[in-house]
Amino acid sequence: MTVDEVMTKLASLSNETVLKHNAKAGTGDNQFGVRTTDIRAIAKTIKSDHELGMGLWRTGNADAMLLATLIIKPKQLSAVELEAMVRPMTYSHVADWLNSNVVKGHPAKEELRQKWMTSKENALGRAGWSLTTERIIKNPEGLDLSALLDRIEAEMGGADPFVQWTMNYSLAQIGILYAEHRARAIAIGEKLEVLRDYPTSKGCTSPFAPIWIKEMAGRQG
Repeated sequence: MTVDEVMTKLASLSNETVLKHNAKAGTGDNQFGVRTTDIRAIAKTIKSDHELGMGLWRTGNADAMLLATLIIKPKQLSAVELEAMVRPMTYSHVADWLNSNVVKGHPAKEELRQKWMTSKENALGRAGWSLTTERIIKNPEGLDLSALLDRIEAEMGGADPFVQWTMNYSLAQIGILYAEHRARAIAIGEKLEVLRDYPTSKGCTSPFAPIWIKEMAGRQG
């Protein structure tokens, strides 16, 4: 498929409800409002196609960019190219798909994580904390969890909401997974009150760290 063919296909799948929801979430006007299930179905048909993915990414269309993250080959990107993709992100849905599907599969992700954790740019900071959360969960060796809690306590309250989200995720995972840090993680969440009033659907766990930590830790027995 060509970029034009994919864009025509995406346009044909425009959904008014999704379009309105995405607009409220900050997508901007360059979108079709395609359901994520439809985007994944197209990606399954295409499989991996790095050049097509990069072409779709360059359109700036949110739906095309989401699809691009599913077909791009991370190892074919240099660290400089990857950072250039992350840096301008302002829409959380695209940013998080990029982080999950491309950044986390890149061979230089640890070097980039360390670099981005010191960045004052919101998109890079969000990605850096996302990678840090992945390490907290999967590969904590070498991480100073106490120092991370120090940073979260000092910085999360005044951080941009775009960065707060992944900082809060790191805070919650430290509290959930490491009993020795749980009380402090809960206390930091209570002190900063980040996402305390975040609207949560019935049956879902609040992202407010103290509630999230207690709920998930309780499930561990």
